[in-house]
Amino acid sequence: MTTLRDRLDARLDAPGRDWLDRALAEAAAHPGGHGPISAWELRIAEAGRRCGQENADAARVLLLHAARADPRALTRVYRQGTAAERRAVLHALPHLTPGPEALPLVEDALRTNDTRLVAAALGPYAARHLDAHHWRHAVLKCLFTGIPVDVVSGLAERARADAELARMLGDHAEERTAAGRPVPEDLLRVLALTEPATPIGTHGRPGKES
Repeated sequence: MTTLRDRLDARLDAPGRDWLDRALAEAAAHPGGHGPISAWELRIAEAGRRCGQENADAARVLLLHAARADPRALTRVYRQGTAAERRAVLHALPHLTPGPEALPLVEDALRTNDTRLVAAALGPYAARHLDAHHWRHAVLKCLFTGIPVDVVSGLAERARADAELARMLGDHAEERTAAGRPVPEDLLRVLALTEPATPIGTHGRPGKES
């Protein structure tokens, strides 16, 4: 969070930094829920106008962290928010929710056709908690919709030796080839990641384990 704040401060003008200082202090002083909507939730809605759309995601993540938003609050902000506000909630999940309680938000985002929302859903939180079935289909969705697989946190670790993912990728590649369409480089890249690690011999070269 400190690094994120420093980067954001460097991009904001003086009025934007002043607004963010006040909004974060307010969120820290009055976290949680107060009435039908909390003051810090109103600041989340204002972030795009106050900090600029290009900085709004970072400002909203900082506000959610300052407010110590729990899964219930995160769900409320996500359900009631715009696509941009939902994206911020997804980015904030790894910092605020250690367990799988917020997985329904990730799964909801992955069902949408909003590629920026899908990309935000595939961060570190999904890498830790999304089950294998949903994770594989999320990777396929990236390939179908042109989302770069670089957005998928933990891709190499989760894809390694995943025979089912390899089968799904192979089927997709065959379908594209049969239709006369090129196979995306990202598909070939992920397919290569599904290969099991090769054992290293005693001399540091591939070989049988000793």
